[in-house]
Amino acid sequence: MKINCKGKLIDLSTPKVMGILNLTPDSFYDGGTLKSDKDILTKVDGMLADGATFIDVGGYSSKPNAEDVSEEEELKRVLPVIELLVNKYPNILISIDTFRSRIAKMTVSTGACIVNDISAGNLDATMFTSIAELQVPYIIMHMQGTPKTMQVNPTYTDVTKDLIFYFSKKLNALRKLGVNDIIIDVGFGFGKTIEQNYQLLNNLDLFQNFEVPILSGVSRKSMLYKALETTPNKALNATTVANTIALLKGSSILRVHDVKEAVEAIKIVSLL
Repeated sequence: MKINCKGKLIDLSTPKVMGILNLTPDSFYDGGTLKSDKDILTKVDGMLADGATFIDVGGYSSKPNAEDVSEEEELKRVLPVIELLVNKYPNILISIDTFRSRIAKMTVSTGACIVNDISAGNLDATMFTSIAELQVPYIIMHMQGTPKTMQVNPTYTDVTKDLIFYFSKKLNALRKLGVNDIIIDVGFGFGKTIEQNYQLLNNLDLFQNFEVPILSGVSRKSMLYKALETTPNKALNATTVANTIALLKGSSILRVHDVKEAVEAIKIVSLL
């Protein structure tokens, strides 16, 4: 399984790591920690050195009950950083974490090569056609509601069956538009109870039937730290356990705060 990033074919038969670069002041784990260009470059240097294939740049916090951020503010946060990173690392593979088509277009023209959309087109009616024009890999995630409302009594008939139906419709619509490289993300923590998150993790292998790469983002999330009655800061070991399960269930990309540990999990699982 391969995706085309900037004309470079990335082979996902060996899973890859996507390092998280949060440019928001209020993200649940590391919000507000990057205060200067030097901080950003130091962080990205570390993630690339530890083995990240992709860097996921985000300027809109999507934690539960997150406040809305204007398009202008989001753009102000991400565009200069993408320029900074492309200048420093000409071959870097940047994913832009946005649900807005205008920001997707502007950041791709600046150097991003993947669009990571938490809403799978539901929050911007022109996103799908924009992706078809851009012809970049597109990550579609499942989220019930919006970041502000998603954890208000999430309800499903059967969470796994509901998501399989959801992705079958999305994939069909995107393929009709000529989008080639599509990656699915079940959206752990996005409009799901702890029990629903673990049902999805346990059934993740069923999503391999779509024959597209699966991205998993469980890093330091509440499904882990609440289950252990701890905090995001103390959830690294739990993250590695969940990442390992995700790999065994067929994940091709791990989206993480801690790159080194995710790369190590991939290496160990590959020995099986």
